[in-house]
Amino acid sequence: MFRQILLSALLIAGTLALWIAYVPAAMPILDRLGVLSVLGLEAPEGRADGGGRSFGRGGPALVVVKPAELGKIRDSVVAIGDGRALHTVTVRAKVTGQIVELGFEDGGRVEQGDMLVRLDDEAERIALERASLVLEDARDEAERVTQLETTGAVTVTRRREADLALRTAELELRQAEFDFAERVIRAPISGWLGVIDISVGDRVSSGDSLVTLTDRSKILIDFHLPERVVGRVTPGMPLLARPLALPGLELSGEIHAVDNIVDSASRTLRVQGRLDNEGDRLRGGMAFEVELGFAGETLPKVDPLAVQWSNDGAYVWVVREGKAGRVPVQIRQRNVDGVLVGAELSPGDQVVTEGVQSLRPGAEVEIVEPQAALDGPLRVGRA
Repeated sequence: MFRQILLSALLIAGTLALWIAYVPAAMPILDRLGVLSVLGLEAPEGRADGGGRSFGRGGPALVVVKPAELGKIRDSVVAIGDGRALHTVTVRAKVTGQIVELGFEDGGRVEQGDMLVRLDDEAERIALERASLVLEDARDEAERVTQLETTGAVTVTRRREADLALRTAELELRQAEFDFAERVIRAPISGWLGVIDISVGDRVSSGDSLVTLTDRSKILIDFHLPERVVGRVTPGMPLLARPLALPGLELSGEIHAVDNIVDSASRTLRVQGRLDNEGDRLRGGMAFEVELGFAGETLPKVDPLAVQWSNDGAYVWVVREGKAGRVPVQIRQRNVDGVLVGAELSPGDQVVTEGVQSLRPGAEVEIVEPQAALDGPLRVGRA
């Protein structure tokens, strides 16, 4: 029993000694409780009544400060949108015929003007040759009429008939060339092909879908925003997009277009964003999480370490005219680089970030570098 009492007393004494050594506010508390007189100790010189010096030290409290700044509340809106390629073209047959050649492979890329499909063209070749012969004959006849015209043996009517025949032959040749060109279907844009459902030997009719081309160098995202931000969304505004299929990937883009009406049923506005598809990682039809940020109210910004708490709420210590003052704050937004607060603070106010444990309203303080404030209380406590 005696051992237990002795061990308990030693443990209490050790704890009390450590508290006195490392906590500057310990001596005033023990003095007020009368513990120092019981232990036969005297309070160190110094004042603990808020008169300007920290208890147990013969000088002002050492603190580190950081000037208050101005920051804007960031209001963000997040929406889910669907992506699609910048351009999508469905190539259709203009004429009826049998496929005799394909100029692409499934999933391949083609450039504008490349041959996609060639249809059988024997009839068009024959028509083209016939038109060429007719045109040649019409030119010969027109030349003979011109030679005879100098002798006066050609009437005006004969001259007009020869000219008309020549012009008709030229038009027939152009028509034959056009019909022949229609047997070859070319890519209207540069882009990527998907899975192809046609093959050599298939017969297609006019209007049949052959292939679909997509230009996915950029991806457009269609999404909807709430009505409250209608007046704050403009083309060119930056956005962040996160593909749901690629976790961890965040892409920067911009607003491409804004609709001119608000949907009366959902009270939302249709907006279209645009992303660069670097590395060809994105595809049309993918889902995206889109985030837009809006600058809001301007408020004082302080270091997160400066914010303290009491029963009355949050507050910060501010150094004004060499003395500490306690300023209540209302936290409006927490960011990585600071806390936006509602408080009576001005840009440049010296807000205490280190050394707050020894401060009281009206106490004299000395602004030091971070390491000095950290070492100060330890050195005094050991003395």
